[in-house]
Amino acid sequence: MQELTFWKMVFEASFFIQFLMLCLLAGSVISWVSIFQRWQVFRQAQQAHEEFRERFWSGIELNELFRNTDPHEVTGAERIVFSGFKTFNRIRQKTTDAQPILEGVERSMRIAIAEEQDRLHSSLPLLATIGSVSPHIGLFGTVWGIMEAFKSLAGVQQATFAVVAPGMAEALMTTAMGLFVAIPAVIAYNRYVASSESLLNHYENFADEFSGILHRSLIAKKVD
Repeated sequence: MQELTFWKMVFEASFFIQFLMLCLLAGSVISWVSIFQRWQVFRQAQQAHEEFRERFWSGIELNELFRNTDPHEVTGAERIVFSGFKTFNRIRQKTTDAQPILEGVERSMRIAIAEEQDRLHSSLPLLATIGSVSPHIGLFGTVWGIMEAFKSLAGVQQATFAVVAPGMAEALMTTAMGLFVAIPAVIAYNRYVASSESLLNHYENFADEFSGILHRSLIAKKVD
């Protein structure tokens, strides 16, 4: 009796099953590349947030903090606060009324937060798609393989387990591959969505704190 190995089933599978396996393999590669890229993005975003928060609350003047800031190089809370501070200085040159100044600052920071959200969520829909579609591709391959296995029995006078087993194993192999591709993608997607929401909440809280600082500054100058 010949040993039924994984590679033997792969190479002896039908062309259509091999095509589905190739699709699942490509999905797995794309998924893991996206997972590592997102891991690096979120790790850097978290580190940048902690470093900027420490510098911001160190007592340094805002003009000094953003003296050499390039808006195209900063991300996260630093970019959001810089956007608000830039708008604050621009509008304050035209009016001393606190309300339009703060409205402009908050609008500018909301836009920056939305752009940061797009940056953090990049590639996450791809992971969600791979995680949801891969099991269905595997199931489709299983159904196809079972149909082919039963069709092959038409020319056999006596159906035994030894005859049916290779076809069934080949059919179930695509389901296993689909789950192998989907499970890491779904886990990573859920983890990164939670990390993204946590960072965005930190950004929004930081923006609210900065708005409060500017509001108190405008009131103090108005009183003086």
